[in-house]
Amino acid sequence: MKNNFIFLSVLAVFFLSGTKLLAQDDSLLKLLNEDKPQKETVKNAFKSPRVINGHSIAFLRPGTMDFRILHRFGQLNLGYKNFFGLDQATMRMGFDFGLSENLMLGIGRSTNRKEVDAFIKYAPLVQATGKKSFPFTVALVSGITVDGMPWADPTQKNYFSSRLGYYFQTIVGRKISEGFTLQLSPTLVRKNLVQLAGNEKDVFSIGVGGRLRLTKRVSINGDYFYVLTPFASTFNQNPLSLGFDIETGGHVFQLHFSNTTGMNERAFITETFGNWSKGEVRFGFNLSRVFQIKKKNID
Repeated sequence: MKNNFIFLSVLAVFFLSGTKLLAQDDSLLKLLNEDKPQKETVKNAFKSPRVINGHSIAFLRPGTMDFRILHRFGQLNLGYKNFFGLDQATMRMGFDFGLSENLMLGIGRSTNRKEVDAFIKYAPLVQATGKKSFPFTVALVSGITVDGMPWADPTQKNYFSSRLGYYFQTIVGRKISEGFTLQLSPTLVRKNLVQLAGNEKDVFSIGVGGRLRLTKRVSINGDYFYVLTPFASTFNQNPLSLGFDIETGGHVFQLHFSNTTGMNERAFITETFGNWSKGEVRFGFNLSRVFQIKKKNID
């Protein structure tokens, strides 16, 4: 009886010690797993899905709508008689929708050529840190534009397809640090009808865009597109835009200067005529207001 008691006591001590050791091992494994960096998507490369003119690698959150008003005034070199261009204005109103973390689409209408445009943007690869990280974001954009101007010669047979333009773009970008983001945007614009004989229907360009953060809510933004396809006209210029992003809660204000009037890829890549060296620059602003239109999923 005494031996059985001793045996059971030793067994109990051994069991309790083993349980304690197993618990310690589980805690240690848990700590080791926590030490391993988890995959985390890099956020806030830009404050807006647009750098200024061109698309950025940023996306809207799922279930949100971005109501965008883009305003572009006249050229600064018009002088005080036209209030340095403020007496003239061109605008675009658009609605962009976030469908998922890496998918969004949008539609808009511009007073420039009474044009309607739409696009879809998808990122198959997203910059992330930790396990299975990726060093940059790759976004694909496809868009269509419809010219709403009256036909130049209504007496001849005109086709609706002549009003259409398309663009296809690949954006490769990286948030290099908390304060600096850089991206490249090879772009093809296709116009079914060109205004000048000698102009190509397919126009290739490569864009560069960047963001430099000054404070938590203010940054310097800029984008530039170098057009590779030659134009028959010597008036065509490469679009360059520089400005500031100012975030105020749900709004993002973009105050900028640009040598282009158009506010979609077909327009600003193929129809930019302002020359920065001659003061043919326009002041403008983009106003972005994001609304939550679908309730967030709460886990």
